Amino acid sequence: MKGDCRLIVKTDADKLLKKHDKLVHSEMKKVTSHVQRSKGEWFINTVMVEGCEVPFKYKRKQKYKNLKGARVNLTYYPTVEKAGGLDFEVMNVVRIKVA
Repeated sequence: MKGDCRLIVKTDADKLLKKHDKLVHSEMKKVTSHVQRSKGEWFINTVMVEGCEVPFKYKRKQKYKNLKGARVNLTYYPTVEKAGGLDFEVMNVVRIKVA
């Protein structure tokens, strides 16, 4: 049988990107810093990745393992948060997965 018979499997990230045009997906990013703090019932996580000066933020109901030094795949969208009258660029993470 001639030809290329590869099975094309759509990942969760592919499905999200197709549905939401403002989402961005990055793979194999090395985490340089990971901070968790509680806010009510949620844990707010802030992750910094190698080569990027903008924080990646997400929230979880439970505390998560420290990701410092790990490689992660991130699906996120850029946004701006106001703090003290100043605008700060932040990446809101929709999906994070250890690579």
